[in-house]
Amino acid sequence: MKKTIDELLRASYWIIDILPEQVPKNSPGQYFAVEAYYLEPTRLAAVKQKHIDLVLKLNCYRDLSLGEDGPLNPPPEQIAEAMRGGYLSILLEDSMIVSQPDETWLTVYAPEEKLLELLRVLAVGEGLYLWQPPDQGSEGGREHG
Repeated sequence: MKKTIDELLRASYWIIDILPEQVPKNSPGQYFAVEAYYLEPTRLAAVKQKHIDLVLKLNCYRDLSLGEDGPLNPPPEQIAEAMRGGYLSILLEDSMIVSQPDETWLTVYAPEEKLLELLRVLAVGEGLYLWQPPDQGSEGGREHG
């Protein structure tokens, strides 16, 4: 790994999400009600399992570590437990995926094109979407109105 977590957090990012694009602030739908629905513990656990499955499949193609000091390619059970347990930075060479236990999305920082192609395929396989927010000036995650 050449870049630090702090450097990666300032890089461009993409979102792996249950929604196909950022919800506009003036959306006529009911984003917050739908979000609350998916944040209920049983549904959130199902979404988090999709995140875990995506990262485990990604680890078949790419080396990864959990945090800057984590071991390279830890056992799948350790990856799953860490992703359920708290905020986690998953490092892949010069890219990073941030997982939070109480969110329905993952944030991917500084992905190169081949990684994006692989993530796109893996996301679709899990019923998720990969998209880039139009505003790259804010911190990772999504903004909704």
